[in-house]
Amino acid sequence: MQKVVICGVDTTGLPRLSAKENEELMCRLKNGDKRARDEFIVGNMRLVLSLVKRFRIKNLGVDDVFQAGCVGLIKAIDGFDISVGVKFSTYAVPMIVGEIKRYLRDGNSLRVSRSIRDTAYRALKAREAIESRDEEATIAKIAEEMQVAEREVVYALDAISDPVSIYEPVYNKSGDTLLLMDQLCDEKNTDEIWTEHVALSEAIGKLGERERKILYLRYYQGKTQTEISEEVGISQAQVSRLEKNALTNIRQNIS
Repeated sequence: MQKVVICGVDTTGLPRLSAKENEELMCRLKNGDKRARDEFIVGNMRLVLSLVKRFRIKNLGVDDVFQAGCVGLIKAIDGFDISVGVKFSTYAVPMIVGEIKRYLRDGNSLRVSRSIRDTAYRALKAREAIESRDEEATIAKIAEEMQVAEREVVYALDAISDPVSIYEPVYNKSGDTLLLMDQLCDEKNTDEIWTEHVALSEAIGKLGERERKILYLRYYQGKTQTEISEEVGISQAQVSRLEKNALTNIRQNIS
């Protein structure tokens, strides 16, 4: 996350409050001072920002997540009891993180069950543990670390992965932008398949008009040989013979 202006707020200009200033503002806002409340909220937005950065969020969605964190901040302010004797940040952090997690969970268009999410988070922790040992965190090693099947790890991690646009920039230097789609291959339209299509078209073009029509009715329209015989006006045996001859000629021309 490298965004600077979030929800119209320049995060580089957020004030930094000392512990004493925080305590004084908290006492005033608890006594009904609305101005002190506003100052306290703005003064603690850096806390929200630092917690937002813990999550893997793209710039396009950071505004909404920041807002969710601010909701958690306000809830923490309303629920904080100054007589308990703990720092406000100690009380607020779990509430802000909880609000952010709730937003990410409820705002996800794909509903993922709790058990799958738990498996995914365990997999992420296992990956961190493996990488901390300077080992490659393969799916097999993660599954072994968790003592589960590899397919469970793959399914869980896929379930919590955010969809990515094929127009997402993956590289940008000196004005040259490389999109994700530029790194994707089209297995259905390779040079070999294109060449085969050309050869097939040429081979079909060498057939007689009746043979081409029979193949068209048979393989493009899905008609039976009996239906073709009625439409063309020849016997079913003749249709069968012409079809076999046409296919033989095509194989010979493209081989």
